[in-house]
Formats: sequence, structure tokens, C-alpha cells
Amino acid sequence: MTGHSAVIASAVEVPYTRHPEGDETTERLLTSAVRQAVEKAGLAIEDVDGLGVSSFTLKPDHAVDLALRSGLALRWIMEDTNGGASGVNMLQHAVRAIEAGDAETIVLVAGDRMTASDFKSVVDEYNAITRDYVTPLGMGGPNAMFAMLTQRHMRRHGLDEKAYGAVAVAQRRWATINPGAVYRTPMSMDDYLDSPVVASPLRRFDCVPPVTGADAIVITRQDHIQDGSPAVRVSAIGGSVNWDRHEGDGLRTGLGRVAPELWNRAGLRPTDIDVISVYDDYPVMVLIQLEDMGFVPTGSLFDITDRLLHDQWPVNTSGGQLSAGQAGSAAGMHGLVEAVIQLLGEAGERQVPGARTAAVSGYGMVTYRYGSCANLAILERV
Repeated sequence: MTGHSAVIASAVEVPYTRHPEGDETTERLLTSAVRQAVEKAGLAIEDVDGLGVSSFTLKPDHAVDLALRSGLALRWIMEDTNGGASGVNMLQHAVRAIEAGDAETIVLVAGDRMTASDFKSVVDEYNAITRDYVTPLGMGGPNAMFAMLTQRHMRRHGLDEKAYGAVAVAQRRWATINPGAVYRTPMSMDDYLDSPVVASPLRRFDCVPPVTGADAIVITRQDHIQDGSPAVRVSAIGGSVNWDRHEGDGLRTGLGRVAPELWNRAGLRPTDIDVISVYDDYPVMVLIQLEDMGFVPTGSLFDITDRLLHDQWPVNTSGGQLSAGQAGSAAGMHGLVEAVIQLLGEAGERQVPGARTAAVSGYGMVTYRYGSCANLAILERV
């Protein structure tokens, strides 16, 4: 080990859009995000010697092809295929690589051009289980699976629809002051309850909308940062894959297993966190992850929904994917980028005053009934 400290120097999001231009490509989105992130970090493309990529629609190209098209000469490269867990997973590998001296400056990028046909292709051939057993049944996506999970969660905790609506409504409130969010129209609880049922009990605003876009961050050695320039360090990071071998009921994630160790490693508690980014493909997963990470000290999810609605608790301050949109594999980077932007003080009107700590969770890759990967990064401004 070299003992080099790794920090996040910049974070960018290529603007999300519901309807991409006809000549837009995934490759163009990703290369643009790489260039913007490097420039924002005050570096040159020649300074980058590491690249991590996550994308559903870059195929048949891979990370090495994107490196070529971005003009990169690398010592370190990886390609992550773990969807909503990809951002934190790539960050963990990148930090370790810089600490070990395998690279000095790494760009992590994720995103997709996601039209209706692109989305259908991803959904139909998500993995072999989906392709061979789920798609032939005519189920057009994960809504039905997470509807059943939400039903189970409602019964377990004695919740009603308003508990899940609190997530969607609170995040839309943040989205109204985020110019990068695709869905910014104010939404009340009545608006939520009046929206059509998609798969009971899920309503339209419970289901993450697919969009087109990309996200990127730059991780570099701390001694490469100019004196006085803000940066973000990773105080603790880790995850769990297939922690219950799919023998559980889906109402817990691997975060419950790893979070206590990570809080101890960071020397922080959930009450010390200023900004929270939770992977939010559906509101039920926000509530489950908040509990698994230790943000429900009283054991009552009613307290959480009340904080979301009335205290403007800084959870998913971009509006989350439910309002900003889910740009394919960029879903795994979106919350991480938002947390870094907040800690660097670049969030504009939605800036959380004095934000110095953040927790970012990832969750993803539905192999049969629910996600198999969950991870957590605890960040601090330096």
C-alpha cells in the first residue's frame, strides 16, 4: 500500500431528459460526462489513468471502447453491471485503487439513452431469469414485483398509502428547486392519492420514470487537489451481495448487515449525517433502506414519514429518481453525485446549509423477487 489518500474532486450530471434527440447516443452521453467531470475537477484528460463504467445500453461496446473514444490512456479499468448498486460499488474499488497506487485519477461514469424501446429491451432481457421465466408471462417490468413487496411491507408495519406517498411528495418538493429534475411540478398528497393505480397499491408516482442522461465523478489523490479547494473523502464504504440467498421476504437489505460496522469505521452515527441519498426506484425501498441504515431509532416508520413531510428532512435532495428520473444505469450514480454536489456547496437553491457529511446507499439487480446488492458510502467534506 502506498498510503495515498483518495478524495472525490468533482461530480456532474449530464442533464436528464424524457425524450432524447434522435441523434443522441449512450456513448455521447458518457463521453460528455467524462469530459465535464474532468474539467470541473481542474484536471486534463491526460491526468486520468483510471476509468469505471456502468451502462445497460453501451453494448456492444464496453469500458475499453469508451476509454478509446474519450481519449484516455489507462492503468486501471473496470465495468460494473450491478445497476442501482453500481455507483457505490465502483467508488469502493476506485478508492482502494488510488490508496494502493494502482491509479492516481479515476473517472467513474454511468448512464444510458433510455427511450421506450430501450427500456423494454432492458426489462425483457434484464438477466436470464427474467428472460426465461418472467418475460414470457407478459410482465412488463418490475412494478408488479415491488407492488407485492409494498403490500407485504404495509402489513408488516401497519402503514397506509400515505406513508409511501410521503416519500414521493417530499422528494417532489426538493425537485421543484432542482433545475436538473425532469419532473418539477409541485405535488400534494391529494395529487398523489388521485393518481392512477399501476399495480396495487402502487400509483403512478410510486414508479420511477425512465429518462436519458449520465452522471460522473472524479476520484484523485488528495495531494492533487489545489490548496483551499473543497473535496470529499470516503470515511467508510462497503456492501453486501445476496446476503439472504433470496430466502428472506425482501423487507430487509444487506445494509442492515453492514451498516453498523461502517458507522463504527467512520466514527459517525446516523444522527451526524447532514444529507442522505437513498436509492429510490420505489418508495417502499426508501423506507426499508432508511431503517436498515439506522435512521429509524424509534422503530416507527410513521416518525420517518412525518419527518419527510413536515421537517424537510434532507433525503434525496435532488428529488431522487422518483422526480429527477432514472437514467438507466445512472440510477446507481445519481444519489452519489447529488451527495457530492451538496458537500461541495454547489447545490444552489436546494443547498443544505453547512452540509459536511452524507450517507449514500445503493440497491439493485433484481435477480428474481428483489434486489440482491446493497451498499453504503459515508462521505465527509475535507
